[in-house]
Amino acid sequence: MTLSRRTILTGAAGLALLGAGVPARAQAKFFRIGTGGTAGTYYPIGGIIANAISGEKINASAVASNGSVANVNAIIGGASESGFSQADVASWAYSGTGIYEGKAKVEELRAIANLYPETVHIVVKKGLNVKSPADLKGKRFSIDEPGSGSLVNARAILAAYGVGANDFKAEFLKPGPAIEKMRDGSLDGFFFTGGYPFGALTEFGATHGFELVPIDGPQAAELKKKFSFFADDVIPDNVYKDTKGVKSLAVGAQWVTSAKVDADLVYEVTKALWSDKTRAALDAGHAKGKAIRKETALAGLGIPLHPGAERFYKEAGLLK
Repeated sequence: MTLSRRTILTGAAGLALLGAGVPARAQAKFFRIGTGGTAGTYYPIGGIIANAISGEKINASAVASNGSVANVNAIIGGASESGFSQADVASWAYSGTGIYEGKAKVEELRAIANLYPETVHIVVKKGLNVKSPADLKGKRFSIDEPGSGSLVNARAILAAYGVGANDFKAEFLKPGPAIEKMRDGSLDGFFFTGGYPFGALTEFGATHGFELVPIDGPQAAELKKKFSFFADDVIPDNVYKDTKGVKSLAVGAQWVTSAKVDADLVYEVTKALWSDKTRAALDAGHAKGKAIRKETALAGLGIPLHPGAERFYKEAGLLK
């Protein structure tokens, strides 16, 4: 088909008009948020935040990932502008300690906000008579994948209660596969650090039931003294169907980025995070959303604030 010059010009004019109608959206800057597995808490929280902060200046998207360590690596490698991380993982990465021992320090890592407490879950089959982490000796137990923050937490907690690496049959699985192995009877339980209620565990509890193991007593006090990122927490009764609550420990879930990301963009992101629109979305969207509060945005940060975020918190009166 041959197009006349007039048709081509008319089409071009139409495209120009279409373009004129969306200038602000075209200028929105992409801002990816690395989250976690789709069955966990990071992913839905990230989706709520990404949707709420997107607008004329920001085009945010939540990206599923393997969690804290993967998100830090993606930020360093430039594959993501930001991501969620456990406070301990972020601190280890920045200082070159913990799971980053012997590796280059991630000195460009910067904080946007502390979000909510991630609670250590020790999940076991019913009837195992496990009253403390010390009772896990001889059990077949998953302590999460190598490179995960949960794995480091699990080893520190087990050591505090006198359980060495050879005292139990270790498996290295994410919570989803661990739950499947509990379902078929080939696993006694697993460690998991994350915000409750954890979706896959809620579903498992509704059909099979399980017990939670408390992390309490002088050993817990010693852990808090040794690792400043641990804080007291409680998983309340019936967070998971017909499951008795326990005392536990938690680390903060934090939103982190790179010092290389534009300060004006991070300022707009931080401002949008604490807007009325995002507040309403968090309150309505997920049980952990209500725990994300501006008053605790700076709690437990083991890395420096990004200058863009710092600017917002100074304007908001949270920083001098």
